[in-house]
Amino acid sequence: MTAAEAAEAELARRAADGDRDAVAALMAHIRPGIVRYCRASLGPVAGAFTTADDVAQECCLAILRALPRYRDQGRPFAAFVYTIAARRVTDAQRAASGTRVAPADKLPEPADRAPGPEQRAVAGDLTRRLSRLLGYLPPAQREIIVLRVAVGLPAEETGAVLGMSAGAVRVAQSRALARLRRLAPAVLEEVRT
Repeated sequence: MTAAEAAEAELARRAADGDRDAVAALMAHIRPGIVRYCRASLGPVAGAFTTADDVAQECCLAILRALPRYRDQGRPFAAFVYTIAARRVTDAQRAASGTRVAPADKLPEPADRAPGPEQRAVAGDLTRRLSRLLGYLPPAQREIIVLRVAVGLPAEETGAVLGMSAGAVRVAQSRALARLRRLAPAVLEEVRT
């Protein structure tokens, strides 16, 4: 266990025991990764990440509710967190299948620090392309790429989340990346047309 994992485990233990400061610190620590995970898994809807951010918030609430029952079982705390997040993302995907979101008649004014329309369009286009490309991977490989690349989890924690060894995660990630490299030119060109 790395020093960071040990510190996270201690923080999680204190939070599970009801230490409010530990709960706040733990949520501040894990929330950015959950948001990245949900955004990478769900992508934008109508050019915004509102749905993914809503699911990320639901994940955080579910983690808060489950936290008093958390007990260290020798697995990284991230396995606990991303198992809950994966279930919420799956629920959101099921709920969204077959439903369409109607475009808004009037878009709200962006915040001052928000990227401009051009940057959002470029980011949205890139996200759509990457989401489409990830769709060509089998679910297990897609989950590994999201956890490793978008969230930034190490192979050991990704393996704990998915019930695989770190070595198996690395092999599957390598195969997934090789497949993405082969498919990228055709798939990304197909998205443009």
